[in-house]
Amino acid sequence: MGDLFLVRHGETEWSRSGRHTGLTDVPLTEHGREQARGLVPLIRSHRIGAAFVSPFQRARETAELIGLHGVRIDPDLHEWDYGGYEGITTPEIQRDRPGWFLFTDGVAPGPPEHPGETPEQVGERADRVLGKVDAAFADTEGCVVLVAHGHFLRVLTARHLGLPPSAGALFQLATGTLCRLGTEHGRPVIAAWNVRPGLPGTP
Repeated sequence: MGDLFLVRHGETEWSRSGRHTGLTDVPLTEHGREQARGLVPLIRSHRIGAAFVSPFQRARETAELIGLHGVRIDPDLHEWDYGGYEGITTPEIQRDRPGWFLFTDGVAPGPPEHPGETPEQVGERADRVLGKVDAAFADTEGCVVLVAHGHFLRVLTARHLGLPPSAGALFQLATGTLCRLGTEHGRPVIAAWNVRPGLPGTP
């Protein structure tokens, strides 16, 4: 079995300003495109057996720019539905909810088209994705790549390690970076995290 690679999409205007970007389809900035192109050597150095991408353009364009082929769009890879906190920064939220923390407190309800998700609901989606990853490993050789979003991939990492969704808080994840989840003695581990070209820990 190969490793599971996680790619957070490149920078957007909203990620740069700290606005919670869940179901809003915000495009990459030019810097975000440069971040994605910078990951090409890291991806090409591995045999990719399967790749999955979030349906949103910031993730799909990142997948295209890093040179992935035959990518499957998976709706379960969308970012956390922030409900009433969509487009709002953490400091703005904490003016009304001092001490608010996404991974334990969840979000305020939103409109019917994006009502919001609890940490547990995001964890359930992550578990579904991990089930698809396991199936992909069974059907192909090489690594599996997921191109998606920061908070969702942090929860997915927690679930991969057997931790509760709230433990995603432990894994800071920058835009335009690559992470590698592997195994050691048959147990899941983080083999590399928040990797950019030229930084220590490059897989």
